[in-house]
Amino acid sequence: MKSDEKIMPTVFTIFGGAGDLTWRKLVPALYDLSHDRSMPHHLAIIAVDRVALTDEQLRKRFHDGVNKFSRQGVVSDKKWDQFALNIYYQQGDFKKKETYSALKAQCGKLEKKWKSKVQMIFYMATPPVMFGEIPKYLGEAGLSNERGLSRIVVEKPIGYSLESAKELNRTFNRSFHESQIFRIDHYLGKETVQNILAFRFANPLFEPIWNRRYVQYVTITVAEALGIEHRGGYYDKAGALRDMVQNHLMQLLCLVAMEPMVSFDADEIRNKKADVLHAVRPIRHNEVNQYVVRGQYGSGRSGSKKVCSYREEEGVNSDSETETFVAMKLLVDNWRWQDVPFYLRTGKRLPTQCSEIVIQFRAVPHRSFPKEASLDWQPARIVISIQPDEGIILRFQAKQPGPKVLLKPVDMRFNYRESFSGPFPEAYETLLWDLMQNDATEFMRSDQVEAAWNILMPVLEVWDSTKPEDFPNYAAGTWGPECAEWLIEQQGHRWILPA
Repeated sequence: MKSDEKIMPTVFTIFGGAGDLTWRKLVPALYDLSHDRSMPHHLAIIAVDRVALTDEQLRKRFHDGVNKFSRQGVVSDKKWDQFALNIYYQQGDFKKKETYSALKAQCGKLEKKWKSKVQMIFYMATPPVMFGEIPKYLGEAGLSNERGLSRIVVEKPIGYSLESAKELNRTFNRSFHESQIFRIDHYLGKETVQNILAFRFANPLFEPIWNRRYVQYVTITVAEALGIEHRGGYYDKAGALRDMVQNHLMQLLCLVAMEPMVSFDADEIRNKKADVLHAVRPIRHNEVNQYVVRGQYGSGRSGSKKVCSYREEEGVNSDSETETFVAMKLLVDNWRWQDVPFYLRTGKRLPTQCSEIVIQFRAVPHRSFPKEASLDWQPARIVISIQPDEGIILRFQAKQPGPKVLLKPVDMRFNYRESFSGPFPEAYETLLWDLMQNDATEFMRSDQVEAAWNILMPVLEVWDSTKPEDFPNYAAGTWGPECAEWLIEQQGHRWILPA
């Protein structure tokens, strides 16, 4: 393992350490970091969970996960054994004080062994019901006292509503200062997402036209071809609005719409993101149906495979009213974006797995070319492809070869994998590295979370009081319900098919 004396000795504690997130994402990411970057010279990974396991049993399970999900591929026994020396298991109940007393004692032993103070990272890879419990016990055990040395990480969803998010934030703040709380959204660790700021603000060619004068509308699509994948118990209580829009899509909206930052300071960037959310025009209760549509998939085909409807999925009520698709129109009321619509959509069982942002520019004010020259005329657009094929496409008009003046839309393509030698870090690698460096730039602040919930609460309140009469209203393998097309076409706009 590469080591760096400049990074403080670190105890990385994972609550829910025997679970799927740790096995599939966190430990493979930590292993890849140890292979590619300089990790703390002294590092301990402590997995805390209720099941009975020995250190060796846990290490064997993690080895299997790293072999399956690491970017390095199958790991040799020698390399794994060196990394596995850092892994320990602690069995304990998350609601018992002795679990935290034992953890504190373990940290004390490591400090004596390493002859140094340690920074303590507490990662809650647990069901959301534990988010309000673990911070309280950490505070009572004195494990959150030193601001510069301890921090806590919470996965989405952060709350179920605005009020529950506020209560959860109050719970965190009783034991941890805001600077110690890292609310993680893995989308913010994706390379293309991080490059949105570089594309906008490091290139004087684009920033001057990134406003209402030149941009007609923006679409943000996060499409999933998969269904709920054995998450019926969770998903049927959450739905697409809570599961995807409140976090992933709102974060993408902020990156596209934010103002230039003065510096790369974490709070400077997060202030700009929060400004976007505060500028979003409120959706009144009587306007919800004009701005937001919902859908639920029925049976259909995913590729060549026949798939069941959402209501037939494991763990889902047979008469469920939970949405698996959302499309919405938002307006950002500020000087840069006044009256420019931002269309957001996400859904399960759509035709393909993709995440894209499309900046659609206005048409030229006057077409000088003959009418027959521009039969296939399309305004210019920028497509930012986040996954699966990371890159940026600029579409513009060009003259076709030949004696006649015939215009045709063409693409200028930038592909990350062609331009940069890989392998590229996974999103969790980037965010865990920032976490150990105490860099909160790509993590959400409490006011951002609450502002996003505030935008969505009228929608949730109307949906809670109004039963959808047409569910399921789109077949699996299609682009959602017809009303999603109506939402965007009523202003003469359209969803752009993935590039």
